[in-house]
Amino acid sequence: MTNGAKTIQLPQPQKDSGKSISYCLQNRTSTKEFDNTKTLSEQQIANILWAAYGFNRADKRTAPSAMNCQEFTMYVFLPEGIYRWNDTQNELVLIEEGDLRYLTGGQDYVADAAMNIVYVADYAKMESIAKESQVAMAYADCGLIAQNVYLYCASENLGCVIRGYIDRPTVEKRLNLHTSSKVILSQTIGFKK
Repeated sequence: MTNGAKTIQLPQPQKDSGKSISYCLQNRTSTKEFDNTKTLSEQQIANILWAAYGFNRADKRTAPSAMNCQEFTMYVFLPEGIYRWNDTQNELVLIEEGDLRYLTGGQDYVADAAMNIVYVADYAKMESIAKESQVAMAYADCGLIAQNVYLYCASENLGCVIRGYIDRPTVEKRLNLHTSSKVILSQTIGFKK
């Protein structure tokens, strides 16, 4: 899909497709078996990322955040490499080449799925929230983002599953994160087997 490009300009997300919310809620499920022979198109990736945490107004997103901190950065693990989603430019910026999907969790299927997203919260953006509440709020915000992905995947008959079983220190080091940024959860997305 990406041919090792340093930056991939994604197409504009398709915001007028999909099934009803009732259909998506009825068909939302966690998938743990993926077809490793299929890859997502750039259009599908753009649609997933926008549904997850894209801008639906000038400075507001498809998922709410506590006190509008907007503390998340999404890292996309594809067969070609690890990318950071530059949400303001709708582009993927290469962090590291190579198939490193296996880093996103301890389950075997993470390496079979077309894409894994790692959700990273920057606690420095959460200064308006009491320190003792920041972790809980980051996890709550992440859950809202992940549910958007679940509903999008249900609409498009894609499989996905949210996961907490991830070697956070290893991934944080691999992503070269600032000390204020922490891996919260990861989500596996792809074609059902």
